[in-house]
Amino acid sequence: MAAGAVQPLTPPLERPIHTVRRFNRFYTRHIGLLQEGLLQSRFSLTEVRVLYELAHREESTAAELCRELGLDPGYLSRILQSFEKQKLIGKTSSHRDARQILLSLTSNGRKAFEPLNARSNAEVAGMLERLPRDSQDRLLQAMQSIERVLSPSSRPVTAYVVRPHQPGDMGWVVHRHGVLYWQEYRYDERFEALVAEIVAEFIQQFDAQRERCWIAESDGEILGSVFLVHSSKTVAKLRLLLVEPSARGLGIGRRLVDECVLFAKRAGYKKIVLWTQSELVAARHIYERAGFCLTGKKAHQSWGRDNLISETWELKFHDRDTTGR
Repeated sequence: MAAGAVQPLTPPLERPIHTVRRFNRFYTRHIGLLQEGLLQSRFSLTEVRVLYELAHREESTAAELCRELGLDPGYLSRILQSFEKQKLIGKTSSHRDARQILLSLTSNGRKAFEPLNARSNAEVAGMLERLPRDSQDRLLQAMQSIERVLSPSSRPVTAYVVRPHQPGDMGWVVHRHGVLYWQEYRYDERFEALVAEIVAEFIQQFDAQRERCWIAESDGEILGSVFLVHSSKTVAKLRLLLVEPSARGLGIGRRLVDECVLFAKRAGYKKIVLWTQSELVAARHIYERAGFCLTGKKAHQSWGRDNLISETWELKFHDRDTTGR
């Protein structure tokens, strides 16, 4: 292939690439409508972004602004020179390093920025107010998801809640199991169908005294789930443990399993059993740490995969571990 020639798209990437580009065009048009008022001011959109960063920092260096905004240093330097001529910013030497120049907005700079910021807030508020509350929630969750996926280290999940299930959660459980198990283990749609059968049975025969579903959530975004269901008077079954890739390593899986164990003891069960696959290494580690013991293995072919090894695990309670119903 000649130097500089564009390689053809591979079939697996062609559709995702077109989807991303279509979203970029849509979002650029939509945000452009919101920012039209800013662009009609004496400042360009990039200049407003620089003003915004300076307004929300007591002091900043040009290098920090470059990193935060992804700007070319020469381009940013020209903007800062213009701001300095307009007396919008001030410069001082750092007390720790005299070679380092600290930037901050002057009173003139804040007076110039405040009406622009207020107009931008009003325009975004107007867009959100035209949407029903549930649509607002979906929009914000989608934005948070995009931010976490594209920059997972920029806004780490630091807090989450574990709550009972509510309407809409079962659809999420089925969908995410179908997507993630296909992406990570190549389990086909028959696995998704199995999950759908499990959650349908859970809802249709739900016994609140003996069964639970727990959902881990942060800022309205679901991060994981697990089920504890009735198998017999003395045996409970742990099912469908799932943690989103972006939330792994935070202890969510362990917390969800702990909820199952605690509830099973309080409900008077003598034992919890679960069925999993040998290749689900992270889940197996969680079960082992919680005190489960491997009690059986069986080779099988399922969900478009050969050479799978299913495993049965059990956690038995001593009489002193349970409080009865």
